[in-house]
Amino acid sequence: MTGSVEEKSAGAGEAGHCGRDVRSDLHVAIEARDSGGLEITMQSRVAPYYGEPIVAQSRQVLDVLGIKHARVELRDEGALPFVISARIEAAARRAGLGLGRKASPEKLALPEPSPRDRLRRSRLYLPGSEPKYFINAALHGPDAIILDLEDSVHHAEKDAARILVRNTLRAVDFGKCERMVRINQLPMGLEDLAEIVPESPDLLLLPKAELPEQIAETDRMVGELKGRYGITRPIWLMPILESALGIENASAIVQASKNVVALTIGLEDYTADLGVAKTVEGRESWYARSRLVNTARALGVQAIDSVFGDVADMDGLRRWAESSRALGFGGMGCIHPGQIPVIHEAFAPSQAEIEKALKIVAAFEEAQQRGLGVVSLGSKMIDPPVVQRAQKLVELSKRTGKE
Repeated sequence: MTGSVEEKSAGAGEAGHCGRDVRSDLHVAIEARDSGGLEITMQSRVAPYYGEPIVAQSRQVLDVLGIKHARVELRDEGALPFVISARIEAAARRAGLGLGRKASPEKLALPEPSPRDRLRRSRLYLPGSEPKYFINAALHGPDAIILDLEDSVHHAEKDAARILVRNTLRAVDFGKCERMVRINQLPMGLEDLAEIVPESPDLLLLPKAELPEQIAETDRMVGELKGRYGITRPIWLMPILESALGIENASAIVQASKNVVALTIGLEDYTADLGVAKTVEGRESWYARSRLVNTARALGVQAIDSVFGDVADMDGLRRWAESSRALGFGGMGCIHPGQIPVIHEAFAPSQAEIEKALKIVAAFEEAQQRGLGVVSLGSKMIDPPVVQRAQKLVELSKRTGKE
């Protein structure tokens, strides 16, 4: 069995995955009973070592959910405790059991709040229904990880995925990575928020943003949940523009909430909306990407580019990322860990750029000390915009560790 079923019948439900190619997951089948207590059976390749702890945790989770009488079948594929809890809770809910209760794992200490303007060169997408990707994601060194509840999750798995993502935010240490979650479009996204916001993600990606009202409604819900759970740290927003209407409304979308810190674009949906093919050169999206960058810069938020879909074409990725930086973007998404080093290198200033910028900044500081209003470098006069650009590049080199 490699999939899960939403609900078998009244009082019965399944969640999770098992099978030869599945790892770090648990398939759970629960059938409610009127009496007889809990009957738990388990199959696992690690049963001699971890069988008893898994069964013991399962009993604890079922007790927290208020389930006293049920037949429970477990097929373990190396699931960690936070996954076990999530899969049992999801199966129970699908069986109509434990409603209104949560079996959340112990919560790790939260990292420092994410600064509004933090470095966002790379953000690694992780399917929210696949726990095998979560544990080692931070080892690849992306600036951010995205626990995705939208396109990468089958519609029948949305409910189980949001429970798994909730537990992941509580139990997995992502190190220095910014902790992002891509929710679903409203109104389904409101269900995601109710489960996710109490765990204080750093940033929420809002897909297929077209109207400012969508951002305002999301922001209102986030604020309400933060108040309810006593959360004072910021939860930032990054709308994803994926249609012609979204691009045309970019300015209003940014201004719909003070918590918007970045804009990004989804090129697969955008080109589909235009009815054109997506190419590696990106000519068909030049207008949209340029307009997004201009809007973001004008309103003081970051401009983040789309993903590059061909994970085997590293040369193409490098060309795209370098072109993206030249256009004014500060980063892009990635769908494979191997893309991260290429993206980081492309979005960092070159040594030649750094050396030139340092000379310009030094010449400016010397002119300031001497009370001169004109800055010169050799035989060339340096205009104020050139100095400002050099200062920004030097700052970027420090933030990327290139200086």
